[in-house]
Amino acid sequence: MAEPEASVTSIDQVRRLNDVIREVKNAAADRDDVVVEIREASRVRLELLAQELKPVFDAVPAENDWFDFAISSGLQPRLWIDAITHVTLGRDRRTYRFLADTRLGRSVLAESPEIKPVADQVTRYIAERMVERQRLVEGTVEPVARIAARARWGSIYRPRHGWRAFLHGLLLVIAGALVGLAFAAAYFWDRLADLG
Repeated sequence: MAEPEASVTSIDQVRRLNDVIREVKNAAADRDDVVVEIREASRVRLELLAQELKPVFDAVPAENDWFDFAISSGLQPRLWIDAITHVTLGRDRRTYRFLADTRLGRSVLAESPEIKPVADQVTRYIAERMVERQRLVEGTVEPVARIAARARWGSIYRPRHGWRAFLHGLLLVIAGALVGLAFAAAYFWDRLADLG
């Protein structure tokens, strides 16, 4: 008689396990729904910013291919301005963050829970890039690093021409050869004594 009771309890345990598995699956589905809802809410907030910036986006000439005004999808939606700058939402999903990826890392250009300050900073960034490009096309811009280096180190980097540079090089080669021979003679001194 003990055998039927054992099978009944195992069936009850299986049913209880099935109920728990069902509850866990429901909880996981609810969490997934929350993640999807957060992602959708982030995308909607970025679309609101894009609508605010639409007149600015429309004012950029069509032949200007520096800018890419698009909202990317993924785990963290982003409103891309160009190849290195984008707007995303902060951890609280309410703060707009205008970021630039540089060689030295990511820098925050603007951060605010309000649309207006971030939209103003994005507009200013677009205007600065357009002016910079126009100056580059016209050829009136020289990188700041070259100008500063030329002013600071101009007298040090004078190129040497002619026989004087050749003779300096030849003297360096001869001095290096003499130092090398001296080291070789000191290293092999014991072996030279055995030969002689």
